[in-house]
Amino acid sequence: MRTIINISVPASVKKEVENEVKTGGYASVSEFFRAVIRERKENMLLRDLGQSRFEFKSSKGKKLHSLKDLR
Repeated sequence: MRTIINISVPASVKKEVENEVKTGGYASVSEFFRAVIRERKENMLLRDLGQSRFEFKSSKGKKLHSLKDLR
């Protein structure tokens, strides 16, 4: 189920978004914002993965041998 979110942005931001839609291959303003949200989620996941790698290299991580080790 989809829902509508209304946002208020300055005219300059509106022009930037409209330009991105025209030149960036987005079907609509909504698709542009969905892409921005997906990219943000990916970046958060990459950040978390990097943190986990750092913890593992610092001997702070725990190597799991089975799913039971998660408990």
